[in-house]
Amino acid sequence: MLRSYFIALCCFLFNTYCFSQYDWKLEKNKNGIKVYLSDVPGKNFKAAKVDCTLTGTYAKLVGILTNVPNFPDWIYHNKSSKLIRRNNPLDFIYHTETSMPWPMSNRDAIIHMRIKTDSLPKFLTITGTGEPGLLPKTSGKVRVSYFKANWKVTMPSAQTINIIYTIELDPGGSVPAWIANMFADKGPYESFSNLADLLKK
Repeated sequence: MLRSYFIALCCFLFNTYCFSQYDWKLEKNKNGIKVYLSDVPGKNFKAAKVDCTLTGTYAKLVGILTNVPNFPDWIYHNKSSKLIRRNNPLDFIYHTETSMPWPMSNRDAIIHMRIKTDSLPKFLTITGTGEPGLLPKTSGKVRVSYFKANWKVTMPSAQTINIIYTIELDPGGSVPAWIANMFADKGPYESFSNLADLLKK
């Protein structure tokens, strides 16, 4: 279950609904950013949820999420992110690497991101799905074997956005307790705190 805490790896990026299988426990509540964890039935890792209302707009958020090379500027421990294929401006696949403390190997993931608005639009939904077999594995890195992230974004006012973000991932390999604890709530909180700063610019 220690692997569960690597939910932070990716803070990267995506669409959410509160499915009934989750039993969320609040882990962190600071500066308006709430981070929850939940067991996932049938899996040996936890899910995470972030709930926050930030200053910003849909356009600013989409601009940040589609700027793949700049992910290391705000995503916790993100070493590099590189676009693999862009199907259209709001549908693309990218490769990302997360730095891990010694003696752990860095993790890498291949993520397919889709950004959609409804016809009004009153909602912005974003999904991130892992596609681990799309590229060969890299020596010295551990491939994230399972990744699913979801965002549900609404605009309570003309200059604020509410984000509910959920993520499940299996980082692979063994995870020492002290590293797992470091990623439990710190990763999601730090990423969304950095996102809040970018949205204000």
